[in-house]
Amino acid sequence: MTELKGTPTPWSYLCIRLLFKFVLKIFYGTIVVENVDLIPPRGTPCIVCANHSNSLTDALLLVTSIPFKKRNLLRLTAKSTQFGKRTFTSWLIESAGTVPLKRRKDFGDATVDNSYVMQHLMEALELGDAVCLFPEGMSRYHPTIAPLKTGGKLVSDVLSRNRGNPDFEIDVLTCSITYMHRQHFRSDVLVTFHPPMKFTPKNNPELLAPINYDEVRTLTAKMQQQISSGTLDAPSWRLIRIAKLAARMYAPLGTTMSLGDYVRVVRTFLEAFKLAEAPRADPFSDGEAPSREQVMREDRKIVQLGNDLKEYQDQLSRWGIKDDRIRRPLPRALILYRIFVRLVWALFLGTLSLPGLLLWLPIFLTTVIAVHQFKRTGPVWDTYDEIAQYKLTYGLMSFLAVYLVAMLATLPVAFLTAVLVPAAMWMGLRWMEDAVAAFRAFNSLVRLLWIGEPALSKMRERRAGLHSRVTELAVGTLGLPADPEAYFAETGGTDKGRVRGRWASKAKYFSVRRRRKRDWNETLRLYDQVDYPDDEY
Repeated sequence: MTELKGTPTPWSYLCIRLLFKFVLKIFYGTIVVENVDLIPPRGTPCIVCANHSNSLTDALLLVTSIPFKKRNLLRLTAKSTQFGKRTFTSWLIESAGTVPLKRRKDFGDATVDNSYVMQHLMEALELGDAVCLFPEGMSRYHPTIAPLKTGGKLVSDVLSRNRGNPDFEIDVLTCSITYMHRQHFRSDVLVTFHPPMKFTPKNNPELLAPINYDEVRTLTAKMQQQISSGTLDAPSWRLIRIAKLAARMYAPLGTTMSLGDYVRVVRTFLEAFKLAEAPRADPFSDGEAPSREQVMREDRKIVQLGNDLKEYQDQLSRWGIKDDRIRRPLPRALILYRIFVRLVWALFLGTLSLPGLLLWLPIFLTTVIAVHQFKRTGPVWDTYDEIAQYKLTYGLMSFLAVYLVAMLATLPVAFLTAVLVPAAMWMGLRWMEDAVAAFRAFNSLVRLLWIGEPALSKMRERRAGLHSRVTELAVGTLGLPADPEAYFAETGGTDKGRVRGRWASKAKYFSVRRRRKRDWNETLRLYDQVDYPDDEY
């Protein structure tokens, strides 16, 4: 069998990859990539399939998350309406060698012909390339993954074309992308690759033509199960919200727990809440299985716990504080002292960041205006998935404009400006992150005084009952560790953004590379982001 080497890397693709690797690291605080070792090596025909909730940003994230030494090129697909426009986004998509796919919804639900596109993708796979597909068919701001539409059929078609080569192998690499807050500046992202599924004409004759669509549907269902297993997949934002609260109550570890472990704990609670609310069939025929009454009783307990967690979180949101402020009560004298310290620190860091913020100001204004106008073009579910894309593209263009103006204004010493402007902007951003966090803590402490001890005392009693029920669910029903502090301190590695030990916590506060966050829920906001759009789907 001839060894495949794949297509050489186009220079435009390489430049775009490097450029947006830089841009994504600025926009998102931490990007954690898990299981890179599972990515098939260069020259292995590979279909990369991922969930699709953040428009063009999803594709850019995959391109930059796959190490260049593993795959030098990832063939992308995008909706055809993105092509042929005089916009930066259109130029970006076309320069990266992206293949246009027609969608029926873009052509009045008329029949569309993608045969040429699929032919192009199959030829790329036969050269040993990796092809990226988003099998949901469209990007949307939604808490659940849509039923997959493509993926299995392409595997069948490629294997059928190469049935004369029984050892021809094609891999399907599924990937789960989990955004903490996809559209918010300096939030965090988890990218998890799953073990690839390998197919050959010799080992998988059931996928060869004539096509058995039951086999294709089975493969597509397995792809969906893998993708869903690594991210938060829920029928409503309400369930994700209460699952995150339950996870924080069970394991209040913040960033001392790896981002991957945090997402998996949240998902464990989420699946329990989903199952409890889902309609049950009647599978209670096994004498050793729990009776229907026992299962229904347990479901009612979990549903009631979810409702009580929602009410508790609603009250915290009205007060503008986090659960951690209830969990760890502070005496009034200490609150007053910390209010003074946080305010002074916030003012000091804010002053320190001013030179860099002056350079950031045109960028912030440009993106705010662009996003504000874009939000008015449609409902939440059809626009919020593209906000990050707008921020990335408008932010990049305005940064290049600021950089060019700074270079021209200091032409005699432009060689110094070329280095000092990015450095000043980065340090301004780092100090501003800490200033915003300090002011957020100041605001939370002031609110504790405003709420008053009697109300806080009642809230602590309420929390104690919820914590006991959450722990019982976690340990007794879901099989999570009884001592999460000890268990999660040992699991995971030295992931980006993770804080291990008190010394690391103190040292990383002054890190130039990355802010030491206390919570994976943090964004660059003056308040804690725990709520989602009200739209239910």
